[in-house]
Amino acid sequence: MENLNLKGTFKFPTLNFNGETGILEIKGRSLPEHAIEFYAPVLEWMDKYKKSPKSKTTVNVSLEYFNTSSSKLILDIFRRLKELHAGGNELVVNWYYEEDDPDIQEQGEIFRDLVKLPINMIPVKEFDFSFN
Repeated sequence: MENLNLKGTFKFPTLNFNGETGILEIKGRSLPEHAIEFYAPVLEWMDKYKKSPKSKTTVNVSLEYFNTSSSKLILDIFRRLKELHAGGNELVVNWYYEEDDPDIQEQGEIFRDLVKLPINMIPVKEFDFSFN
């Protein structure tokens, strides 16, 4: 399975989805004007990955900010992860947030409650993203 790698910008998150290791990373900011178009390849990749996943999938989400339309699509990613988990695959989801940002922390808790997945809430001092 091909990996999905998208380099982030000030408006788009960095995505590193590695089908060989089962490590999926989303980090940075997610502010695309057309979020459905941006996330379509991600959801397609997830659908393919669900068909032959690794025995353990680790998801690391480190978002500094995301808009409402991105929130819906991030939820769609989590729904696909729930299907993976329901299929008996080991799943570890880590939601990183800056310790002084209760909004991003709360959003992770909302996702956790909506999809009923075990999501580890992990505070960090400060994200160190570079937007080129």
